Amino acid sequence: MLEKKLVSERDGETSVKKIIVFKDVERVRILSNPVAWRIMELLSRGPMYPAQVSKELEIHEQSAYYYIRRLVSIGAAEEAGHSFVRGGTARLYKATSPSFGIEMDWGETKMALGKAPEVQHTNARRFFEAYLGKDSTFNGLIVVGSPDPHGPYKSSARDGHYAVHLAFFLGHITTAAPEEFVVKLDADAKAEKVLTDNNLISIGGPGTNIVSAEFNKYLPIRFDEKNFWSGLVEEKTGKRYSLENHGLIAKIKNPYDPKSSVIVVAGVRSAGTKSAVIALTNYSEQVLRRYNGEEDWALVVQGFDMNSDGKIDHVDVVSL
Repeated sequence: MLEKKLVSERDGETSVKKIIVFKDVERVRILSNPVAWRIMELLSRGPMYPAQVSKELEIHEQSAYYYIRRLVSIGAAEEAGHSFVRGGTARLYKATSPSFGIEMDWGETKMALGKAPEVQHTNARRFFEAYLGKDSTFNGLIVVGSPDPHGPYKSSARDGHYAVHLAFFLGHITTAAPEEFVVKLDADAKAEKVLTDNNLISIGGPGTNIVSAEFNKYLPIRFDEKNFWSGLVEEKTGKRYSLENHGLIAKIKNPYDPKSSVIVVAGVRSAGTKSAVIALTNYSEQVLRRYNGEEDWALVVQGFDMNSDGKIDHVDVVSL
């Protein structure tokens, strides 16, 4: 088994992705089994445990275990952490690569080395379009919750530092640093009355960020107004998302200033906020492909600890 890079060209654009090349034909036979390949398609969408696979494919759970074990044995799938299900612990599995293949020992062509193609962040640029001012300079304010007790709940924010990760990402889609300081604490932002005439990115849930609380009731998916820490509620369906690692990404027209926009990046708990930030940065192209320029838009993501190190390093979209 050998890991390589698969280079492809389409419509004048060059793309690269990982491919695992098998030298042993028997491994290819395992992977080409119709049931095994359907399982691989599921595991490529995100981590799943065998009971989920069996339900999705309508096969016996023992069959799901059998094929997953075989896929693990050839390196096509791997363990991706654990999930607590019905009082027990279930092992999650994921695909190890987006592509697999076999090859002959000839036919390679050397390519001239050059600068790696720049990631365009097409979907992110569309999502943050209103935040890109003249010469693509960042045009807005990032608001984080104060670390001191404040607001009606006398709460202290613990997720303000996540703005640093988002700022690094925004640096990829902007061309120049703004002239003025663009980060404010929520209490200062409200006291200085900057909630109008500015595009806003509010980081953290309404329980610890009073600016998020100000706009919460206008969001298509919002935090329960009776108890912000109890979870998120989808307005259209009434569906709830209450896990600590559930995070929200929402964008609306500012209800107090139709010329500006508001983006809320927040979680049920701080782990959920981290999940939402990771989704908006590390997985922006996948997550934001659902955004088509709507004025009121939102989705919920769930964070996962893929390598069991106690830190969220992967997210999936869980809202419809």
